[in-house]
Amino acid sequence: MSIVLTDFAIPRLFPRDPRRNTIQDCTPGQFEHHLNTVPPLKVLDGYAPFCKLHVHRNWTSTRCLAVPITDANRHLLRSDYEARTRDELPVLVRWFEGLEPPVAGYLIPILYSREQLAKEGSFIQADWGVVGCMYTAEPEETPMAPITMMRNALGVEEGGSGVPLEREAYRRSVEFWRTHANWRG
Repeated sequence: MSIVLTDFAIPRLFPRDPRRNTIQDCTPGQFEHHLNTVPPLKVLDGYAPFCKLHVHRNWTSTRCLAVPITDANRHLLRSDYEARTRDELPVLVRWFEGLEPPVAGYLIPILYSREQLAKEGSFIQADWGVVGCMYTAEPEETPMAPITMMRNALGVEEGGSGVPLEREAYRRSVEFWRTHANWRG
C-alpha cells in the first residue's frame, strides 16, 4: 500500500509560513516516508468506505488540535467565516487564540482512496492520499466537525465528498464540538 500527501492537505498540514498548530519538526517528504515505512498502531474505518484513519504515535512535537472549552479559557475563543480553498464558500468556524495545548500523543492521518480522490478531481499515483490529519491525546478519532459533515453532504461541487449526512453521527459531532474548539498559534 502506498500513501502520498494530496495537494489539498499539503498547505493545511505544512503551510509555507509555518504555524504552531500544524505538523512540527517534519517535512512533507519525511511525513510521507514515515507513513509508508512505519506501520500504524491500528487502522480505523472512516466515515465512508473510501476513508481510513491510520493511528501513529506522535514522532514530532505537534500539539493536540482540539482543546476542551472551560470557564478559564472561554474568553480566548474567536470566530469568523472562512473557506478552506478559493473554490469553497466560507463557513462559520471558531478557534482559540493564546492557548498552549499539550503535545499530541498521536497523529492520525485521514486517508482517501485513489478512486475517491479522482471523483473529487484530485489525481494521485499512490493507493491512498492524505486529506488531513488529527493530532490527538488518545489513539481515537476526533469527530468530524458538523460543518464538514454538512459540506460533505452538499457534494463534490461544494468541496465535499458527496456522502449523505448521518443524523446520529452529526449529533455525536455536535456534542463533542459544543465543548471543544481547535486552536491557532
